[in-house]
Amino acid sequence: MARTTHTVTNQPPPLVGYDVFTGDRALVEAVERHLDPGLLGEARESLALLGRATGSEQVREWGEQADENPPRLRTHDRYGHRVDEVRFHPAWHRLLGRSVSAGLTDAWDLPGGHVRRAAGFLVATQAEAGHGCPLSMTHASVPALRIEPELAEVWEPAARSHVYERALLPVAEKPGVLLGMAMTEKQGGSDVRANTTEASPLAAAGEYVLTGHKWFCSAPMSDAFLVLAQAPAGLTCFLVPRVLADGSRNAFAIQRLKDKLGNRSNASAEVEFDGTTWARRIGEEGRGLRSIMGMVAATRLDCVLGSAALMRQAVAQAVHHCTYRSAFGGPLAEKPLMRNVLADLALESEAATVLGMRLAAAYDAAEGGGADADRERALLRIAVPVAKYWVTKRCTPVVAEALECLGGNGYVEESGMPRLLRESPLNSVWEGSGNVQALDVVRGLRTEPLSLDAFLREVGAARGADHRFDRAVRGLLAELADLSGIEARARRLAERMALVLQGALLVRWAPPEVADAFCAARLGGDGGAAFGTLPHTLDLRAVVERARVEV
Repeated sequence: MARTTHTVTNQPPPLVGYDVFTGDRALVEAVERHLDPGLLGEARESLALLGRATGSEQVREWGEQADENPPRLRTHDRYGHRVDEVRFHPAWHRLLGRSVSAGLTDAWDLPGGHVRRAAGFLVATQAEAGHGCPLSMTHASVPALRIEPELAEVWEPAARSHVYERALLPVAEKPGVLLGMAMTEKQGGSDVRANTTEASPLAAAGEYVLTGHKWFCSAPMSDAFLVLAQAPAGLTCFLVPRVLADGSRNAFAIQRLKDKLGNRSNASAEVEFDGTTWARRIGEEGRGLRSIMGMVAATRLDCVLGSAALMRQAVAQAVHHCTYRSAFGGPLAEKPLMRNVLADLALESEAATVLGMRLAAAYDAAEGGGADADRERALLRIAVPVAKYWVTKRCTPVVAEALECLGGNGYVEESGMPRLLRESPLNSVWEGSGNVQALDVVRGLRTEPLSLDAFLREVGAARGADHRFDRAVRGLLAELADLSGIEARARRLAERMALVLQGALLVRWAPPEVADAFCAARLGGDGGAAFGTLPHTLDLRAVVERARVEV
């Protein structure tokens, strides 16, 4: 009789068929904390519906299919006509349709709109991160569109629609649109003032034609783009639609798609404007950066939320694996050293989630016009680049360590962890890399003192609750008191500000075991450079249990 050689034992069940929202205690608590009680019931219901879909086997399969089948460029049709279209796998369209219908491009001016939308974005992108790019840019385009009321009247309702329409049509014929941006050029990178794309005015007021080349244009199948170009009076912001009002295609030549490390499902392209590309000016000539900064700030917050989503998914997978996988006589999660690693990862994930959701709440408060509106707006000015700098940088080491918790299984594509790892550096690069964010923090300190005051007030709300936190605040104040050589130490300052801000939020709102561990390791110096070096006297079991998903 033949021996059985392929009996499968000691393998964890797949982490599917669960509610991604309800299973995330830190996220649920943030929504409950920041939303008006009258909004909570409906918000929890809709977010749980999105969470169940995201955790379903079907949506997870869509995410895998979208990543495994990257977009393809089709420059010409069969007859030789230039079409400049990008073909996506059907799973991409299903993911986008699901997220648009969940309202992830619709937040502005709605009660609690930014908190609800941020929570939904954090949930939905755990299934597949690439489709978050057009969602983010479309949501973030609203402040720029509103600079020109005539444009906003046409484009904003379509951008905030809960209907996804993939066909390229004039905006008047579409129930919903997506918007992107094209700022970066090959000679300038983040230094957009070095852009050479030219904008020549036409006879009609506010209308121009563009000539130039954009090195990075994300989601090139969007319906319109915010573009920076040099007008006669200097760098200016423009809206460039793909299809003109008469139904003809605008001159928008896609030269090639980028072959990227991660974010494989989402197209990023080089595009050419040939001197006939029609554009509509947004704001005054020469004030392009001011016009587009509202969009940039909102997409930077989405970088924070996107990184928090990647971290949360990676930690959930690691804790799930170690709960069911046994080694050396018992479950891995019960081994003291593995528990230390998992708890350390869970701390980083929760700190990122709590910070991102606090900033989303600041957007709601700033729009609300209440007594705190100006202070919340000032807080965003400095806390967004602080968070963007730190949270996005922590993403890659968190995901890499979580992958290692699965051992060799985590290094295999079927686990999903390699896809998370490839995606993890992205948010630190997009919308201004680390140095850009750190220098933006310095700029805010120098030019907008109300922002520093708002930051210190936020941090000060937690003083007196933990001696390690209080000591870290004193150290930060000493650092801020001397701005000599500030550019060379801008990263050090941004890191300290981020850790103190995260510590303040966790001390105020997280369970004692979470706040205690964070303050010990991140603020008190009682932790090492690698994960899994928390003091063994902490309640690490409770920290890990909080991060575990019930399936």
